[in-house]
Parts: sequence; structure tokens; C-alpha cells
Amino acid sequence: MLDTIKKLLGFGSKVDYAELIKRGAIILDVRSKSEFAGGHVKGSINIPLDTLSEQLAKLKKDKPVITCCASGMRSAGAKSILKQNGFTEVYNGGSWVKLTHLSK
Repeated sequence: MLDTIKKLLGFGSKVDYAELIKRGAIILDVRSKSEFAGGHVKGSINIPLDTLSEQLAKLKKDKPVITCCASGMRSAGAKSILKQNGFTEVYNGGSWVKLTHLSK
């Protein structure tokens, strides 16, 4: 059960986010528009979690997607939504702050 929770929150095995970016990964920030305006990863896409299901067409299923938010909770939810809608390579990046070194 603990392993499942860790995987859901993105705390499982280590992911090489820099390698994913080299492969064309999209960083999807699911915070609100105002949170995003207050700071974000350069090159990231902002689709708030509460509108993600209606905006899936803005994302490409053939590219890796790294979700992020303020803490990792909403990005875990976003990962779940994407997986349920046919996105196969989705990673919960947790807090956007820890991804800032990946700026495009």
C-alpha cells in the first residue's frame, strides 16, 4: 500500500527528468493561472487541473509528459487523468520549483 501511495505521488524510483526533456517531454503545470503567473518553469504549459479533462487536445500523446504543481498532489491527479485518457508516458514531477533547472 505504501509503495502504491509513493508511486501515485511521484516518490517511487528515480526519474531522469533531464533525459525526458531531451526526448521532447512536455512540462505540464496544473496550478491555477494566477499561481502560474507568480512563477513557473520556463517553457512549461499551464492547464489548471480543474480544466485538464476538457483541454487534453492541447497535449501530444506521443511525447512524455511531466506533471507539476505546488506540492505534487494536483500533479498526481493530473497524471491519473492523463493515464486514463491514453497518455502512456506520464511522470509526476511534484513541485514545479524542483523542475526549474530543466528550463527549456
